[in-house]
Amino acid sequence: MTDRPRLTTSSGAPVADNQNAKTVGPHGPVLLEDYQLIEKLAHQNRERIPERVVHAKGWGAYGTLRVTEDISKYSRAAVFKPGSETEMLARFSTVAGEQGAADAERDVRGFALKFYTEEGNWDLVGNNTPVFFVADPYKFPDFIHTQKRHPRTNLRSATAMWDFWSLCPESLHQVTILMSDRGIPTDPTFMNGYGSHTFSLWNEQGERFWVKFHFKTQQGHKHFTNDEAEGVIAKSRESYQEALYGKIDGGEFPKWDMFIQVMPEGEEKNFEEKTGWSAFDLTKVWPHGDYPLIKVGEMELNRNPENYFGEIEQSAFNPSNVVPGIGFSPDKMLQGRLFSYPDAHRYRIGTHYDTLDVNKPRCPVAHYHRDGEMPRGLMTNPDAYYEPNSFGGPVEDPSVAEPPHRYAGDVDRYEFRGKADHYSQPRALFALFDEGQRKRLFSNIAGAMAGVPDEIVERQLAHFTKVDEAYGAGVREALKTAKDQASLSTSHAAE
Repeated sequence: MTDRPRLTTSSGAPVADNQNAKTVGPHGPVLLEDYQLIEKLAHQNRERIPERVVHAKGWGAYGTLRVTEDISKYSRAAVFKPGSETEMLARFSTVAGEQGAADAERDVRGFALKFYTEEGNWDLVGNNTPVFFVADPYKFPDFIHTQKRHPRTNLRSATAMWDFWSLCPESLHQVTILMSDRGIPTDPTFMNGYGSHTFSLWNEQGERFWVKFHFKTQQGHKHFTNDEAEGVIAKSRESYQEALYGKIDGGEFPKWDMFIQVMPEGEEKNFEEKTGWSAFDLTKVWPHGDYPLIKVGEMELNRNPENYFGEIEQSAFNPSNVVPGIGFSPDKMLQGRLFSYPDAHRYRIGTHYDTLDVNKPRCPVAHYHRDGEMPRGLMTNPDAYYEPNSFGGPVEDPSVAEPPHRYAGDVDRYEFRGKADHYSQPRALFALFDEGQRKRLFSNIAGAMAGVPDEIVERQLAHFTKVDEAYGAGVREALKTAKDQASLSTSHAAE
């Protein structure tokens, strides 16, 4: 016996032989009573949990949020106390890619943050873009289907993507960002993060404010062209993991400045009259001239996980995790995600996924959830398993009650995407691009449209033309060039 720890089964029983199965004779058969073998094989069968349906490929690290400014007039949340430091976890990801996908693919990046505050966990689950493809949760499963594999070919379908986008003009803003230079950040440290949705803050006086969260990278922006990304992928499919882990491991801690945009409650009506779209529309941004960025603090990532599976793969970010002083809004997509995210975690990880070390709060937890999968440490007082009770169980605290929302109205399946202006914001973005950026945008779109039926291409080109005639004409010319090059390659091959 050495001074090394003794190998045991999961129940703690010592293992005498970890090399050989128990058999009848030296050649078998194997006995069912070899519980150590069965335990080992059963655990191996369960080493993988289902990958996330969306954001399956991800990279993460721990860090700190340091608040440098006073925003107490907007929020009473303890996490925003000036001078406070809050432990946090970040997970970056691609949206469409599977677990084995390459990191440097053209895709939107997830930007999920978990803050372990003294009042509970606050999760901000956003992207590296301030907008999204759709504004209604009813269309989210349809959109994601277009990003996944075709049921017959089991291949990604450019036709499905462009068919959906061309039938949903509200996607134009996000599509333009995705196909621009910013579609492939070189690694997670060179991209911004956004809460994207409209959330709300409320202060000690019960006043509510609508808010957008922004995290601006201090490392600057760096991006790959398609050709550069192909070169990276040819050498490594894990370029983001290598970069994020390597930088932190080497003491090069990435940082982001945290900002908010603030709109007083009630002003959303004037906003819609002025702009023609809702302040709660996820496909639109708030003009910075009207709602300037307000500095909050700085986020730094400074510690790698010890176990990727336990701390990153099993991390569960949930937009319904808020703390007193932070709330929601009528943003339709946000409202849908408040259900879909925790529901996905309960399916993928287990009923009590939030009792895992990476997900559990750093503050005391007391509730009446019980039993089910993984009920770790839930029954601290077995007599108080219901409420109200006379046995010292936890009770509510009215002092943290959120002020009531003012919005109300008739119930219906309202459709506003056909009425809103889906062209002016992509037009403003397109106007910022120089000649080189425009050419790369046109080329990227043309390449992504390879093999798409002409009627779908023409429908999408009509949208680009409504944004700007130069946009539609540029993509059309790039498509012609790509087609001519393909024909030339075919003729050379025939020779």
